[in-house]
Amino acid sequence: MFIIQAGFFVILQSIMRKLLICICTAVLFSVNTRAQENIKLKAGDLIFQNLDCGPLCDAINAVTQGYQGNKFSHMGMVLLRNDSTLVIEASGKNVHLTPLKVFLAKSSHPHYLGRLKPAYQKLIPSALSFAMQQMGVPYDDEYLYNNGKYYCSELIYDAFKAANHDQPFFQLFPMTYKEPGSGAFFPVWKAYFDNLKMDVPEGKPGCNPGGISLSDKIDILGQYK
Repeated sequence: MFIIQAGFFVILQSIMRKLLICICTAVLFSVNTRAQENIKLKAGDLIFQNLDCGPLCDAINAVTQGYQGNKFSHMGMVLLRNDSTLVIEASGKNVHLTPLKVFLAKSSHPHYLGRLKPAYQKLIPSALSFAMQQMGVPYDDEYLYNNGKYYCSELIYDAFKAANHDQPFFQLFPMTYKEPGSGAFFPVWKAYFDNLKMDVPEGKPGCNPGGISLSDKIDILGQYK
């Protein structure tokens, strides 16, 4: 009888431990979910996005690295206007404003929210003002810095550079369009620039969403849904 009871209590303890683990996991998940849902957007916040744009985005993701290893191929900056939450972005044909819900609907992957650290938040009004002045500027399909056009992260780079008394705030790095370890250009990039009748701008200075997400000047607050 004692052996049976002892065995019963061992089984009961095992069940209780598993139940406790499940409860703790559920609580942590619930807290994390609430934290994501309760993030209140502020003007100047940066939203990082992994777009499903096919081979071009795949090529970008292959040579760039983002926060915690995430792959980001697009980004925008939050603008609060009256009761509306908008995103300033350079995509498609030009620089424009996009409603937040429309921006988030572009990708099924998790979005990540970045916010300037307190010491730098004084730059946000000027950065937003600069970005708004670029409305309608053509999209930089050549991916060349300082050519009178903007791709997504280039707009953010210049906005905060202008706000920082024309001194670099984020960093530029040599851009690469080559497959890692091969020394050869991605076929999709070679075809892309051939179509534009220009050489592949290998090694030219530029920026990307992943690189900005790793900046020590911002805090990543987590996923945003």
